[in-house]
Amino acid sequence: MNKTELVAAIADKAGVKKEDAKKMVDAFVETVTDTLADGKKVVLVGFGTFEVNARPARKGRNPLTKKEITIKASKQPKFKAGSALKDAVNK
Repeated sequence: MNKTELVAAIADKAGVKKEDAKKMVDAFVETVTDTLADGKKVVLVGFGTFEVNARPARKGRNPLTKKEITIKASKQPKFKAGSALKDAVNK
């Protein structure tokens, strides 16, 4: 399912116009992004948790030249599914 299909499905289930559903989806994505950028997490009980994992700097190797390189530290967004979501998927 892509974003357009998601917007259409939300509009149908919520009984709203597609334009309004698109605004809701965009607001959700923007809010989650801003919250994660601030180093906080978003918890939707039963659905899951969006959070940020810090990855320390580490040594790596360029596969073409075999030369050792330093990979910079970074932050990675992560989603952990909640129990209700897991149960629904495994049903």
